[in-house]
Amino acid sequence: MPLSYLARIAQTPAPTFQEERRAELIASLWQELGHVTERDEVGNVLTRITPPGTEGRPALLLAAHLDTVFDAGTDVTVREEGGRLVGPGVGDNSASLAVVTALLRDLRGVQGHLSRPLWVAANVGEEGLGDLRGSKHLIARHRDSLGAFVAVDGYLGVAVTRGVGVRRYRATFLGPGGHSWGDQGPSAIHALGRAIQGLYALKLPLTPRTTLNVGMADGGTSVNSIAGSAELLLDLRSLDAGVLADLDTRAVAALHSAARDVGVTVRVERVGDRPGGDLHSEPLLPLIREAAREIKLEVRTASSSTDANAAAPHGLSAVAVGVYRGGNAHRQDEWVQTTSLASGLRFLRRVVELYQHRPAV
Repeated sequence: MPLSYLARIAQTPAPTFQEERRAELIASLWQELGHVTERDEVGNVLTRITPPGTEGRPALLLAAHLDTVFDAGTDVTVREEGGRLVGPGVGDNSASLAVVTALLRDLRGVQGHLSRPLWVAANVGEEGLGDLRGSKHLIARHRDSLGAFVAVDGYLGVAVTRGVGVRRYRATFLGPGGHSWGDQGPSAIHALGRAIQGLYALKLPLTPRTTLNVGMADGGTSVNSIAGSAELLLDLRSLDAGVLADLDTRAVAALHSAARDVGVTVRVERVGDRPGGDLHSEPLLPLIREAAREIKLEVRTASSSTDANAAAPHGLSAVAVGVYRGGNAHRQDEWVQTTSLASGLRFLRRVVELYQHRPAV
């Protein structure tokens, strides 16, 4: 059962950009199951199942991301509470990695029945400032060998068919600093505050859905010092590429305007660019709905930002699907319903089986 893998995976820390320990664990687990694994330039773990006679046919690539949102040093102990496993990252995305690993276990001895190659990856860089580094690399490097991409991420019953475009910026305000009484120079924190006010004053359309969020802000050295530096992280999202581009222009202008008004300088660095748009999921949805019906599950389509976004610029049919029930994602009390993992495994295994009989995908 996937449950046998979950606690071990979840209790192996994997902050974004520090996924090495979990990558080593996943590679070891897959190798113990008899699968040959490889590590690519950015840190992804990949195994390719290519039964005789399937060489050259487009592969189905399943990918579950390794990283979590939690910093190094976070206590990632998993505990059991009334049929649930609770702990930081136990669902997103440890549960998906556990289900994918169980799928590879179940394929032992029957992989020769596959009529198309199946590739399975544990990829880096989905969360935070990872900017889909792992999935972007996989798809860009292997596009000619792929027929479809499935990101294994999220809750059972949800299929992400449209990617939400995302732009992210780090803005660093720089001033002379100084003593709060002895000097009178401009404050970088003053500029940061002015920038935040200006950003949230920007008008956003009700449709298509578009959002702006300052997720982090920091600066200064002490209460009696004029701040010489201050920094914010900005997240911009929209379902429409044109609207996102317009908001991007206006947001960057607001950052520069705030610095100018206060009399400091600002360094604006784009730290994230997740492509959005149609994921061309239509060929995959019938398979997903049929697999879901077999476990008495209805599928709801959704728009989100997942590893599947990386497929959008390449015209590759893609979707993100969940394989567990849970809640409180990105919180330290995140939980997974243990009995749901078996259903998620049956669902994912059936999606793979049905894909073999849909050569048009």
